[in-house]
Amino acid sequence: MNQRLEKLQTWMKENDIEVSFLTSSENVFYLSGYFTNPHERLLALVVFQEAEPFLVCPAMEIHDAKRSGWEHEVIGFSDIDNPWELIGKSLQKRVQHVARVAIEKEHMNVERYEHLSQLFSNAAFFSAEEKLRELRMIKDAKEVKIIEEACALADYAVQYGCSEIKEGKTELDVLNALEYALKQKGVTEMSFATMVLTGANAASPHGNPGQTKIQKGDLVLFDLGVVVDRYCSDITRTVAYGDINDKQKDIYDTVLKAQLAAVEASKPGATAAEVDLTARKIISDAGYDEYFPHRLGHGLGISIHEYPSLTETNQLVIQEGMVYTIEPGIYVPNVAGVRIEDDIYITADGAITLTKFPKELQIIK
Repeated sequence: MNQRLEKLQTWMKENDIEVSFLTSSENVFYLSGYFTNPHERLLALVVFQEAEPFLVCPAMEIHDAKRSGWEHEVIGFSDIDNPWELIGKSLQKRVQHVARVAIEKEHMNVERYEHLSQLFSNAAFFSAEEKLRELRMIKDAKEVKIIEEACALADYAVQYGCSEIKEGKTELDVLNALEYALKQKGVTEMSFATMVLTGANAASPHGNPGQTKIQKGDLVLFDLGVVVDRYCSDITRTVAYGDINDKQKDIYDTVLKAQLAAVEASKPGATAAEVDLTARKIISDAGYDEYFPHRLGHGLGISIHEYPSLTETNQLVIQEGMVYTIEPGIYVPNVAGVRIEDDIYITADGAITLTKFPKELQIIK
C-alpha cells in the first residue's frame, strides 16, 4: 500500500469513515498512479479502512491501469455493462455495514450520487475534498522535480514566443509557432489554453487570442503552461514590442514591484492573506487598485488550479513544500494590460522561483 493511500486510510479511521469513493481523474491519479480522462464513462477509486482498495475504469483501459503500477483489483466494465452492479458485488466482499462514506462532493454528479445512495442506503455522505487538498498541497521531492521540468519548458515557450514577435503577425501566429516548437520537444499537452494577447486585448485577464496584429508600441502578454508526467506549470510574462509610453511603463514597473515583493513575502509562517496583501498594497498605493481584479495566485500541481487560493482573506499558513503561483496584474482598458506570474516552491528558507524567464521588462526590437 502506498503512503498516500495509507494517509487517507488513517484519516478515514480517525473519522469513522468506512468507504471513500473518489471519482476525479486528478485524485484517482494522485492515490493510484493511474491517469485517464474517461469522458462520460465512470472512473472511481474505492478505498477502505483495512480491506483491499479497487479501481473502476472502462474495460478497454484495464491493461493501462495495471501497467501504471496499480497492484490491486481493477474492475473493468464494457459499454453494455452496468458498472454499479459490478461495484456492488466487490463492495459486498469487503464491507457489510457502512454508515459513513466520503466522496468528492464538488466533482460527483447527481446521477452517480443516486447510484451510491442505493448501494449505501443507510449511510451519510461526507466530503473528501478537504483531506485530499491537504495531502496534495505539500509536494514531495519527486513532484517538485517534475514541476521544475514543466517550468523549464514553459520558460522555453515564452522565449520562443518572443522570438516570433514581428510587426503584422497575429496573436494566433505567435501562439501556433510556440506550441509547435514545444511539440518538437516532445510536449503533448498544455496546462490550459495558451494565451498570446497584444495591445488592448492584454487588458482582459482571460482574453481570447485571435487575428489581432502585433504593432510597434504594444505590450504582448504570454500566459501558458506545460504538462509533464501529469504535473502542470503556469507562467505569465508581458513584453514590449518596440518602445512603450510612460503610462505603460509605470504599469509594468508597478506589477513587477508587487510581484517581487510577494515572492519575498512567501515563506513558512506567513499567511496567504499577508502574501496577497503585500502585492495588493503596492498596486493600490500606485493608484491601480480597481484594476487588479483577481486573487494573487493559486496552488499548482496535478491540476492547474489547486488549493490554496491566495486571497486577501485566506488565513491559511504557508508551509514548507507548497507550490503556488504569484501573478499580480493591472488591466487598464485601452491603455495596457500587464501580468507577471511565477511558480514558486516553499522551502524552510523561503521561496524558490521555478520559472526563470526574466521579469525585467523585455523590449523586442
